[in-house]
Amino acid sequence: MKSQLSVIDRKLLLAVQADCQQSVQQLSEQVGLSPSACHRRLKALEEKGFVLAYRAALNADKLGFTMQFFIEVSLSSQSEQSFSAFEKAVNGIPEVLECHLMAGQSDYILRVVCRDLEDFERLHRRLIARLPGVARVLSNMSIRTVKVRTGLPL
Repeated sequence: MKSQLSVIDRKLLLAVQADCQQSVQQLSEQVGLSPSACHRRLKALEEKGFVLAYRAALNADKLGFTMQFFIEVSLSSQSEQSFSAFEKAVNGIPEVLECHLMAGQSDYILRVVCRDLEDFERLHRRLIARLPGVARVLSNMSIRTVKVRTGLPL
């Protein structure tokens, strides 16, 4: 897919990735296109699936989510039905920000946020441990975030 992108497309994606609230005029100045050409290219990149969404990054601490955990989950069965049931159920838990199917010791790794330890206990005991097919749960608390990069290295 990367080879399909021109130098200007990459510049445009980097600019949008850095600040998606920029106007088309601002983007066009950064990439060296007219606003109409820039708008057409951006729409084409969206239609081709290179741009999935535009989002706001919220401050978890200010919103009361002061704790973050990475939870490894192993299922009791490796059947397609078990994976599907787990994935469907985990999508219904708003505190789970990310869920990754893994190769390795655990079947999944979840990134979750909690307000405090009581909130984590509720999440762990009442939601995560009760997900379909869960055989083992191993939780790791994040002490401090060292690096977050939401953009891709184009």
